[in-house]
Amino acid sequence: MRPIPHYLAVAGLCLAFGAQSLAYAEQAAPAKATKTAKPKKEIALPKVELTSQLLYEFLVAEIAGQRGDLAVASEAYLDLAKTTRDPRIAERATEVAMYAHQAAAARAAANIWLDTQPDSLNAQKSLAALLVNDGKLNEARPHLEKLIAAEGDNAGAGFMHLDALLARQKDKQAALELVKKLAAPYPNLAEAHFAIAQAAANANRYDEAMNEIKTTAKLKPGWELAALFQFQLAGRENATDGTAFLRDFLKQYPDAKQVRLIYARQLVSQNQYAAARDEFRQLAKEVPGNPELGMAIGLLSLQLNDLDGAESAFKAVLATSPADAGAAQIYLGQVAELRKQYDQAAKWYLSVAPGAHYISAQIRYAGLLAKQGKMAEARTYLHNLKVDGEADKIQLIEAEAQLLRETKDYKGVYELLSHALASRPDSPELLYDHAMAAERVNKLDVLEKDLRHLIQIKPDYAQAYNALGYTLADRTNRLTEAVQLLDHALKLAPNDAFILDSMGWAQYRQGNLDKSLDYLQRAFALRKDPEIAAHLGEVLWAKGNRDEARKLWQTALDGSPQNQALLDVMQKFKKP
Repeated sequence: MRPIPHYLAVAGLCLAFGAQSLAYAEQAAPAKATKTAKPKKEIALPKVELTSQLLYEFLVAEIAGQRGDLAVASEAYLDLAKTTRDPRIAERATEVAMYAHQAAAARAAANIWLDTQPDSLNAQKSLAALLVNDGKLNEARPHLEKLIAAEGDNAGAGFMHLDALLARQKDKQAALELVKKLAAPYPNLAEAHFAIAQAAANANRYDEAMNEIKTTAKLKPGWELAALFQFQLAGRENATDGTAFLRDFLKQYPDAKQVRLIYARQLVSQNQYAAARDEFRQLAKEVPGNPELGMAIGLLSLQLNDLDGAESAFKAVLATSPADAGAAQIYLGQVAELRKQYDQAAKWYLSVAPGAHYISAQIRYAGLLAKQGKMAEARTYLHNLKVDGEADKIQLIEAEAQLLRETKDYKGVYELLSHALASRPDSPELLYDHAMAAERVNKLDVLEKDLRHLIQIKPDYAQAYNALGYTLADRTNRLTEAVQLLDHALKLAPNDAFILDSMGWAQYRQGNLDKSLDYLQRAFALRKDPEIAAHLGEVLWAKGNRDEARKLWQTALDGSPQNQALLDVMQKFKKP
């Protein structure tokens, strides 16, 4: 019989007490001199005669396991363990029962294993995991105490994995109390307080978690893992508080690379692109040649319209990381496009070798041709590209449709996608795009047909419900049906800004201004999109908040001066 793997909970616990995680290992103290390994203690095995009955039971267990009848295998192995009291068979019985999700049998086997081999840490780990998984935390406690104590000077490693072990516990308060009891004998161990902080946060005891993590920092100053956890706690209600904590930590510990990386990403999320680029540049000095850092610097430089800085960063990636060459070449092409150096941009796009970025580069090249007024040449280029996979072919069709869309040739888009869909009637991508094209040429019956077919194919695709619901709300009087579709979309994707926007608009069309405002404000908080701003402003106007509406529209227009939805709504309400 092939070895049956341990049930995941036990595997996790064995890892927890058998090896340190990378994050913990990076923070560990310098290695001590290697001690001479003690000879393994010989296992005392019972003297059991191999009778024909025992042999039969063993074969039953093995054959049942081979056939996938794990319940029978589990029962047979447990019977063998009870009969023989052999720790090796008890271990096997534990493994099989855990893999078969036979919790009671697994506990019984693990108890025999530990009883017959009391010095076995693996037996302790398995039984502890089983008890924890069954919610028997008090029974698990003595086993966990022994496991942590067995780590000796490395007891912190055990505490570092309690969070994963207790993750499935529904009673988070009980889990917190268990961790506190386990940590009590280790008042000066930073990892013990870290474990309490994690358990307290899981139990929504955030003040207690913050106190414990501050104690951790005092016991182990500069520990990056603890600092990142404190950042999460500090930024729980206000992201800027978390960012400020990281900034202050880096002033005190400037070599904290992981903290600096998270700080840089946090700055990006807050649109502080220049400051974020400074942090990525600092990291790049400390880790020269890292392509991810180089790409981040290049992209932020593009965002800041620093084309020289972007070019320098992407060329550095190209020179040092062949694996990232395609992406770097595409971005260098974009830099050249922004400089209106179209010949140079074309060279960069056409230099991308076949691979992950090849199709994207060819699409960029076709777009470059179209930008120069060579639409026919661009379309011919896309038609002549040789690709094997159906997904790549569909991507090229969608790219051609986008070229036509950018020239406002909506009839051409519809005809192109109609032709493509005829030979691929069940393509989700083409069905969705064809539906959107149909809306542009006022073929709402086609849109509805496409989207309902798409819903049949992909019943969990929230955007199909959203598109149909929004169209019904915006273009028809079928408002009740629209709300039902959008309600289903929100059940599938409750935090999708565009679905929230659609529901807000449907509520507005129904005259429910308060509900509409709530949905649209939630949508705009998630995504500062100009079309969401257009809808939100209209609802504010309808509620009499005209100054607020004007300010919102103007701010959105400053960022998206060509957005048609904003221009239309401002014209509608005579806001120049």
